[in-house]
Parts: sequence; structure tokens; C-alpha cells
Amino acid sequence: MTLIGIAILIIIGGLLLGMYIQYAFLAAALFLVATLGYKTSFLLTYGYGVVNSLVLLCVPLFIAVGSLMNQSGIGKSLVEFVDIFVGRVKCGLAVVAVVASAAFGSIAGSSLATLSCIGSIMKPRFEEAGYDKSFSAALVTCAAPLGLLIPPSAHMVLYSWSGRQSLLACFLATVGPGLLLVLLLSITSYFILRKNSNIKNREKMSYSEFIKMTRDRTASAAPALAMPFIVLGGIYSGYFTPTEAAAVAVIYTIPVGFFVYKKLTVRSLYKTLKETASSTGVIMVMIFCIMMLSRIYIMEDLPGMITDALKNLSDNKYVILLGTNIILLIIGMIMDDTSAILLCSPIFIPILQNFGVDPIHFAAIIGVNIGIGLLSPPTAPCLYFGAGVMKVRVADMLPTTMKFLIFAWIPTLLAVTYFPQLALWLPNYVIGRM
Repeated sequence: MTLIGIAILIIIGGLLLGMYIQYAFLAAALFLVATLGYKTSFLLTYGYGVVNSLVLLCVPLFIAVGSLMNQSGIGKSLVEFVDIFVGRVKCGLAVVAVVASAAFGSIAGSSLATLSCIGSIMKPRFEEAGYDKSFSAALVTCAAPLGLLIPPSAHMVLYSWSGRQSLLACFLATVGPGLLLVLLLSITSYFILRKNSNIKNREKMSYSEFIKMTRDRTASAAPALAMPFIVLGGIYSGYFTPTEAAAVAVIYTIPVGFFVYKKLTVRSLYKTLKETASSTGVIMVMIFCIMMLSRIYIMEDLPGMITDALKNLSDNKYVILLGTNIILLIIGMIMDDTSAILLCSPIFIPILQNFGVDPIHFAAIIGVNIGIGLLSPPTAPCLYFGAGVMKVRVADMLPTTMKFLIFAWIPTLLAVTYFPQLALWLPNYVIGRM
């Protein structure tokens, strides 16, 4: 256990020193190889076998879809579509930002892509409507990780692959928490803004004008909104495997970007594919290094050690889940989302199964935890990226960000942890009918 603890400290120390995450994991793996006597040939062969997986083709394909949708100008049509329904109510523009982030996140599957697209579109709208800059920046930033929860999500692909679970079940498990989070973010926004007299609502229009606007905006947004239904419907109906569904999403997105929204160009397509290849290379190296280290941890029975420690702490499943959430929150605060999922999934799934926790339920728990980690210093990639997109200081965003974490994200985490049906009802219903 001492050597395992030193390996964990090597990872934490490397991250604090600014080392690339894959090198921090590789350094820990090399330390354990040197001290425990594992053969490098065995680990390299294992790492290669893990990466050489057809399911992992989903990752670059979904990354490409997110980038292509961002380049296609789809965000504006989604924002205008949502504005039809809530643009007239008090603080309606805040609700537009939240729902549009959920809708775009379901298409792009990326928090940073959602933040970049929706943030840049909503910034001038917020300013024109009299919203405080720090509030609007915090809101868009805290809504961006909805892309982790509203399917399809590349993160759930990694979770299902590393934890050997059904991808469709993992996709569906995060829908309930995602919808709850949309509701809580909207309610929290209302209570923060309800006494703000500077906010302007959309001007009232005639019935005929409303009908025309609804028709035009719905037609504009329909091609974008159809994509998640094509992906999930294809998987649900059995027409596509998850990998095939991701490929269909790419094939669908390119002509939509070129000929429907007309924002995608040959140059932006080339740039997107180049960035996708670069991101995929980084992720695959990361997977290679993390899986080798994870294999050593499992062979050294780290899950068994943690299970025994938790049993000494309590036999109550809910106390165990609370402790697991605390560990995941800490990991999410110091690691990026991809690394945290890849490291935690194979280790924690067998632990929690010993306490009667369904791995599909855990998919929703880890998804919400990683979302909180994206917003929590010291790493907080969404927080710092959001400050750059919205042109505000992180210090100005923090008070409102904390309100959204306390009144929206944390209650969602507690709800999905202690009410497992919030995560399980939809997978059980859909898969039970297949």
C-alpha cells in the first residue's frame, strides 16, 4: 500500500508542477514497474490491446461532430429557437442560455465547445438586455458542462468502455440529472435576478408575428435538433452500433453545415479535422498511460484495499456513496475530465458493486461530479475558459459561480446519489423494451 500511495503522490505532485497529465501517469506507472517488478513488455502489450478498440473510434468522431457543429453556426439557431418559448418571461434570457447550452451540448458533447459557441452568441444579447457581466459569464460557464450529461457524450463513451457497461444505458442514465440541472440553474437564475430592475424583456409582438417567428426559427433549428434523435434512435432501434452512429453523425453534420447553415467552409472543415486528429492523439496517449497504471492498481488489489477501508468506515451504502463523492470531487478538481473518468471507472465500479450500487447509476454520479470539477479551482478549465470568452475576471465570476454550484450542481449531485431512480428509470424503461 505504501508504494501505491507514493505513486498517487507522484501523480498529484506532477500535476501541481504543471506536468502533462499523461506524463504524470506514466511516471507513476514507471515507478511501480521499477519497485514492484512488473515486466514492461506485459504492460505495453496490455496498453496497446486496450487502445486497439473499435469502440474508441466513437471518441474522435464525436469530437469531430462537436467541432463541426461549432463551426457551422448552429448555436445561433438553437438560441433563437429556445427564445421563442421563454424570451418574454422575467429573466427569460438566462433560461434561454441554460436550455440552449443543454441543446447544443447534446449535439456537440463538449463543455468547452458549448461554452465557446453559446457564450459568444449570448454575450451581446446579455449586454443589450442589461444583465450584469459577471452574472452572465458565471451562468454560461455553469451551464456548459451540461454537455457531459445530455447525450450523446464522448465522456460516457469512455466510461462505458473503461467500465465495460452498455453505452446506450450510460447515455440514458445522465438524462434525468441533466434535465434536473437545467431546471435548478433556471430557478437559481430567477431568484438571483428577480429584483434586478435593469433587465429588459423582449418586446411584445402580435399573434401573427409570433406564429411567423415560431415557424421560421423552428425550421432553422430542426436540422440541428434532429441529430441527437438520429444517433440515439439509431442505437436504440438496433440500426447502428455506437461507433456507426458516431460516424453517421459526422456524415450528417458536414452537409448540414455546408448547405443548410452555410457557415462551414472547406478551410474550416480542414481545420476541424486537423484539430480532431490532434486531440485524438493526445487522448489516445492518455488512455494508453492511464490504463497501464490502472492495470497495476487492479493487480495490486487497490479496489479491494479501498473496499476494506470503506467497510471499516461504515456498512451503510449511503455513507459509502458520500465518501465516494468526496473522493471524486477532489479528483475532479485536480484532473481533467477525461483522465478522471478513465482512472476512476475501472477502480470504483467493482468497489461500489460490492455495496450494491448499479454501475449505470454510478455513470450519472461520476458525470455530475466531473461537471462540478470543471467549475472548481484549482484546475477549473470551464471557469477560466468562460472568463476568457465572456471577457470578465475570474474573481468577479466566483461569487455567482458559487451560488450556481451550491443551489444547482450540489443538489443535483445529492439527488442522483440518493435517488438512484433519477438515473435508472430511463435506461430501465428503454432497454427493457428493446
